[in-house]
Amino acid sequence: MRDRSSKSASYSVDLVLMTAMGDKLAILLARNSSERERWSVPWRIPQSGEALDAAANRAAHDALGESPAWTEQIGAFGDGKRHPSEIDVSVAYLALVPHETATLRAGYTWFQVADLPALSPRQRAMVEGATQTIQSRLDQAPIAFRLLPATFTLSELQQMYELLLGKRLHKASFRRALQAAWLVEPTDEWRSEGRGRPAQLFRYLPKKRRRAHRGVRFDFLYP
Repeated sequence: MRDRSSKSASYSVDLVLMTAMGDKLAILLARNSSERERWSVPWRIPQSGEALDAAANRAAHDALGESPAWTEQIGAFGDGKRHPSEIDVSVAYLALVPHETATLRAGYTWFQVADLPALSPRQRAMVEGATQTIQSRLDQAPIAFRLLPATFTLSELQQMYELLLGKRLHKASFRRALQAAWLVEPTDEWRSEGRGRPAQLFRYLPKKRRRAHRGVRFDFLYP
């Protein structure tokens, strides 16, 4: 992971790439060969004239071979905390990819957020910042949808929101909120879910032309 130009560069671009593995949130880490920690969040030193977004996308392509489903800048990190590049400032990005479609290059592994190996102090702060960003933006940004396949059941969507929030949601209230927010539309496909009736599949398609976009407002089943 070390870039020979890291000591002369002014900053690094780090990518906190997340996915949902079953009912757990996971982060992609790259194996280090010579750093104090064996694993790190993927990072790159921007090339001459390269934009921050382009550097983050390059890091994603190196790991996945494609661009993430959703990317957002978290902010700058420094405060004297150690980083694998040994430079003073890093710009961190949060990126999301559905686990079912993610293919990894050699040297990269998914780790559950609750069971991460040792990371450098600055990158540990980035992971915490990414988790906070998800929870603070979940009612306004299409984060949950970016972790799901193109079509999904409403139960799968609710489970994804519950995973990201860390809380259970009231089923009827959640579906009323989706309808009010105009975020999904039904397809002509159905999927069997256990012994009950088949569930209709939906897709993310906000109706911007019908009504101004509204966030999803949550009623928690438990505090």
